[in-house]
Amino acid sequence: MFTWKKYVYEVYREKSFSKAAQNLYISQPSLSARIKKVEERIGVPLFDRSTSPLQLTEVGKAYIEAAEEIFQIEQRVENYINNLTTLKTGHLAVGASTLFAAYVLPSLITRFNQKFPDVHIQLIEGNTTQLEEMLSNNSLDFVIDNYHYDSIMYNKELYCKENILLAVPKHFEVHEHLKVYQLSYHNIKNRSYLNKLYPAVPLSEFAEIPFIMLTPGNDTRIRGDRLCKEAGFHPNIILEFNQQSTAYMASSTQLGATFISDILVSQLPSFESLVYYKLDGEDAKREVFFYYKNHKYKTRVMEEFIGMMHEL
Repeated sequence: MFTWKKYVYEVYREKSFSKAAQNLYISQPSLSARIKKVEERIGVPLFDRSTSPLQLTEVGKAYIEAAEEIFQIEQRVENYINNLTTLKTGHLAVGASTLFAAYVLPSLITRFNQKFPDVHIQLIEGNTTQLEEMLSNNSLDFVIDNYHYDSIMYNKELYCKENILLAVPKHFEVHEHLKVYQLSYHNIKNRSYLNKLYPAVPLSEFAEIPFIMLTPGNDTRIRGDRLCKEAGFHPNIILEFNQQSTAYMASSTQLGATFISDILVSQLPSFESLVYYKLDGEDAKREVFFYYKNHKYKTRVMEEFIGMMHEL
């Protein structure tokens, strides 16, 4: 019924078949035939052809009112699509653990907002179990995590490689014969310590000192336990925390050693009360990915966010 609405509307606007045909760049007989098809479909005339200029019939008036509403709806949708394409609107929901939510994502989100100020970004903080569930039910577009998600269900984009260090309070005597292994904050900040010229410390040297660990089930805790086991000892755990940043702060008060991400160390001011050591083994290395659901439609906002992430 509304397939030829623009032709009907042009005749209504010009009140003339000949003028409307000129505006539409078609012949008058062709225009008349299309209007006739619409009228046949409806069952009654849209125009009173006995008048000059042409006038709408009662049904014609109702048709034009409906056509104008359709034009408005089409324009709104067209504007919305255009805004999405140019990123003058849009939404992005990103999930992260406390570490990445506090120390990694803010700079990336700030950069993205500067380029696309009209896109609304929502940052959700949670643990891996919570974040994966939200990603699975489409509540999140992305999750940044160092935990390995199911490759069948999720695609991933590598963000960076992360290394686990050992931070040890300076007052322990063990440091006296380990000076060759000690790292400066500058070494960690500029990642020069990754060079083979910087040796990894034998973790067994710390078997007798107290440890501050994350709670069981946390990936850093799992890796720390395995590293200690490979070094031939079970750590003397005096405190357990849910977050790396909390364990790190507790370690800085001289309570005990802790396993800590080089990302966190490089994002916080240096602690003069701590000595840092490079660790060896696959458990001391992990990759950080942006995960998104497999087969999920990747919006323009998502594509731009991933592109910016790779640039950084």
